[in-house]
Amino acid sequence: MTDPEPQPPRALLQANEHKIVLLLCCLAAVHVFIFSASFPFFNNVDEQIHFDLAVKYSQGHMPRALETLSGEAVPFIVLYGSPEYLEIPASFPGAQFPPPPWAQPVEKIHDTLASEMASWHAATNYEAAQPPLYYALAGSWWRGGKACGFDGGYLLYWLRFLNVLLAAALVWLGYAASRLVFPENLFPRVGVPALLAFLPQTTFYSVQNDVLSPLAFGMAFILLVKWSRAEIPGVRLGAAVGLALAAAFLAKISNLPLLAVSATAVLLKMFQLAKTGRLRLAAPSLSSLAICAMLPMALWLAWLKRNFGDFTGTAAKIQFLDWTRKPLAEWWHHPIFTPHGLWTFLSGLLATFWQGEILWHRQPLAAPAVDVIYTILSIVVPTVAVAALLSRSTPADALRRQALWFSFCCVVAAVVFPGFLSIIYDFHDCFYPSQAHPYFTSGRLMLGALIPFLLLFMSGLDRALKNSGDAVKFSALGALILFMLTSEIAVDWPVFSSPYNWFHL
Repeated sequence: MTDPEPQPPRALLQANEHKIVLLLCCLAAVHVFIFSASFPFFNNVDEQIHFDLAVKYSQGHMPRALETLSGEAVPFIVLYGSPEYLEIPASFPGAQFPPPPWAQPVEKIHDTLASEMASWHAATNYEAAQPPLYYALAGSWWRGGKACGFDGGYLLYWLRFLNVLLAAALVWLGYAASRLVFPENLFPRVGVPALLAFLPQTTFYSVQNDVLSPLAFGMAFILLVKWSRAEIPGVRLGAAVGLALAAAFLAKISNLPLLAVSATAVLLKMFQLAKTGRLRLAAPSLSSLAICAMLPMALWLAWLKRNFGDFTGTAAKIQFLDWTRKPLAEWWHHPIFTPHGLWTFLSGLLATFWQGEILWHRQPLAAPAVDVIYTILSIVVPTVAVAALLSRSTPADALRRQALWFSFCCVVAAVVFPGFLSIIYDFHDCFYPSQAHPYFTSGRLMLGALIPFLLLFMSGLDRALKNSGDAVKFSALGALILFMLTSEIAVDWPVFSSPYNWFHL
């Protein structure tokens, strides 16, 4: 009796595809858990402010104006906040950071704690008008942690560990999107969730609402692709698309350009339906989509207008930060319209899109060489994908091409939006952005487009290696993941030894 012939690697991968993706979900959870536990509270990306909003929502309180911080949040901020983000050791006696407050006798630091408490009680939460979806979820999770008996620093990290579940869900969602766009191609189907599992984005190690954007719009993207492919979209699918778009809107206002692209996609589908005489048949689906998308959005806009005075809720924040709108004629003097300025903007935006924007000892927690590599990859590889889309294709590629063009438009809109914000404001004496560096280079503002970006990225990588076998393609993917992980560990290594992190509680 002869032994069965060994299966080729591709057949083995396809046979175990779901198991591989489940493993990637678990690896993403472990990845986010370890780094979330390693970073102390509270980072420089307004983590105190987002934490305060989560606590307020846990109390059933939705701010109606810019208001001071919650009495429940302030003790956590004072007792568990680390100076390592915005201070340097030389600022302290002996050129060393002091021990964490929770590790010192109360009588020794009583006066210092009282002073800091008073200062934080008087601080203003200028993000009070942020959309509510993340904070409602985080507030419920906070209450759940209390019900489980967590307190102090462990309760704080319980809140941050919500991201562990979100990261695992994002990997599975990325797989669902890649399977929809590349049903016949194993390489990008596995590549998208693999990159998501090891993405070195520090947003996932923080309490902040940006973490929900890739999930909310990723779901909207998948459903909208299905809806646009349907010969006559159904009512349930239309309602699901509308609710997903509403969720993206209620997760983060920076998702607005993605919603504009989505609205354009809906209009194009309506045009196609009208052209073939099926618009009336699709009217119930269109109605359910419009109602489910627009009603939650309209309610939130009305809330903002009534309580904050404008439909976006940003006027109070802009006034607090002392920004002013530039006259239209001055927009064109912005340095972003020069080659050097454009590179400064793109390199900063794309590098932080991959890695985040946390400071450590007042310096960016990043390596310049790594930043350059991420920037070049983010420009070159998607460009290869776009070049392939512009080339002649067989009719069988039509659905894939349509989804990738949608992805491309989402990515472009996500890049243009922070560029537009950079141009229209005078930032005066603000720390970031500033008059010296008038650029919104916060890659987290693009995270809603993360899944569309990776679909485009993997399409470009697959195209660049089209003459190579599976071994070369998956080796290239493995090398990229190894680079992501090793560079992240090397860059973030100082954080692991912080006495303020979870491992030292």
